[in-house]
Amino acid sequence: MTSTQAELDRSKLGTLSVLAWIGDPEEAHDIPYLLAYILGDGPDGPAASEAAARGLLEEIGLPIGDVVMDGVRNPSSFPVQILLEGNQIALTLPGMNAKCIAPPEWVKAAADSGQAYFLFATRAWPEAVPGQPVSAETLQAFAGDTEVLNHSAHAVLAVRRLQR
Repeated sequence: MTSTQAELDRSKLGTLSVLAWIGDPEEAHDIPYLLAYILGDGPDGPAASEAAARGLLEEIGLPIGDVVMDGVRNPSSFPVQILLEGNQIALTLPGMNAKCIAPPEWVKAAADSGQAYFLFATRAWPEAVPGQPVSAETLQAFAGDTEVLNHSAHAVLAVRRLQR
């Protein structure tokens, strides 16, 4: 893929959004998760947005499927970065970024472990409009769907903080 094609594909992504949550602490599952997803609102529609997402992941070296990449060992050279300041998360990928507000339990879990489980879904999720609350049931239906998981990139990422 040439850089011109990659730029064209990125323009077809549409809106990139992120959502943070943790598992159930009562079940000793307080892992902080960060989900990146597209709305499917690119200029050529959802199918082109999904193809652009797959192309982006391929371009930056994140495999789609059941391989979990290690972004903790060498975080500065990993193509995906998480920066946490207060309760604000900034997700950075080559040539793009997205931000979201983390719930307090996510901030605590990320501070305790220093890392987060990252998923980049290639399936469009138009129902999860940025700035609007997503119910636990809606999140579970999307992020727990086997097809969504099988068509996502997975990585464990270091959660970095600004030096003060």
